[in-house]
Amino acid sequence: HTRIIALSFAVIILIGSVLLTLPIASKDRTVTPFINSLFTAVSSTCVTGLSVYDTYSHWSLFGQLVILCMIQIGGLGFMTIIVMLSLLRKKGTSLHERRLLMQSAGSIEMDGINKLLKSIFAGTFLFEFVGAVLLSFRFCGQMGIKKGIWYAVFHSISAFCNAGFDLMGQFGETSFTDYSDDWLVNLTLIFLITMGGLGFLVWNDLLKNKFHFRNYSLHTKIVITTSFILLFGGTVVFFFTEKNHAFAGTSIPNQILCSFFQSATTRTAGFFTVQQADLSNSGSIISSVLMLIGGSSGSTAGGIKTTTFAVFVISNFCFARNNDNIVVFKKRLDTSAVKQAGSIVCVYISAVIVSSFIICAIEPFGMREIFYETISAIATVGLSMNMTPSLSIVSKIIIALLMYTGRIGGMSMVMVLAEKKDRSPLERPVGKILIG
Repeated sequence: HTRIIALSFAVIILIGSVLLTLPIASKDRTVTPFINSLFTAVSSTCVTGLSVYDTYSHWSLFGQLVILCMIQIGGLGFMTIIVMLSLLRKKGTSLHERRLLMQSAGSIEMDGINKLLKSIFAGTFLFEFVGAVLLSFRFCGQMGIKKGIWYAVFHSISAFCNAGFDLMGQFGETSFTDYSDDWLVNLTLIFLITMGGLGFLVWNDLLKNKFHFRNYSLHTKIVITTSFILLFGGTVVFFFTEKNHAFAGTSIPNQILCSFFQSATTRTAGFFTVQQADLSNSGSIISSVLMLIGGSSGSTAGGIKTTTFAVFVISNFCFARNNDNIVVFKKRLDTSAVKQAGSIVCVYISAVIVSSFIICAIEPFGMREIFYETISAIATVGLSMNMTPSLSIVSKIIIALLMYTGRIGGMSMVMVLAEKKDRSPLERPVGKILIG
């Protein structure tokens, strides 16, 4: 199933790459180099946001539409869309399709998968519609009705899918730096980013149980608690680390807003209201940690996921106290979940270290910028310290592979690497070694 999902994303990326290479996709009607089209297609489908071109300046309306379609497909999950189309044709979903959907959408139970699918689509388009309406109040007044609506729709979908692509290059600034003090735009984007990053299962639980926290599933409890701590804890940390650096010279309310936005967008969205290169060393470290953690399982976000992070931290705390029973919200965690969390963290960190080492060897950038770029890529965030357009072909391929790997998911990587093999009936004797 993992291979089918990975292949499906690869097909979408290839189709998108070909379309973006066409002269009609660029504003100057010239052929875009295939490596740059491929990089953009990977970034769009994997909802990352890293780009070698400014989306507004280089791509025509056709090119922007192709990018937006890939963002929507990548955000929802290709298999989610395929199964939904089969439902619309009144054709029942097979067991195979349901299992694919379950893995693509991050579902835990097979029961009620069709109902979950419908709620995914309804919820997605409802949030994107509300976001577009709110953003249009600002953009239509500045750009006119047609352009304002297009900008509102584009950025609403990009924000909800945690993609980070923007059309703000026309103002001479990148991303939303011109709107750093605009509460309507900032809070709307934060709302969309957060809802997209919670995950489809959490929506279902919230709809079913409303505000009765006790009735939520263990998954939802961990997601909401961890997300709350990371979002507001990150806001506080950014306020104190950046008030004399990236946020210097602005009012305290604006510094709070910028802190809140930075905390939200690092959770795999990729928009920014301050240049990432202006962050202090402490701020860039916190941003890197938040990027690596990302959103929640079964959501549009990337990263190792909030549940993985929570299980990893809690389990290691328990192991340090020589306690093998890991209890969260009065429920004991399965040992397989603990092993999977540890494996995912190791895979992501290893990928970041190896790729950063290679890029450091061939690029003139500093280690801070390169680590930031590689973490942003594998966590499908899209934040950068302005080095993406200057990367060599080899580095672009490495970053593209990181984005692709990050979108397929850490759990998928672990499953591929750990396919069951025939175990020997004999067990080896236990050996003892010194640790620490």
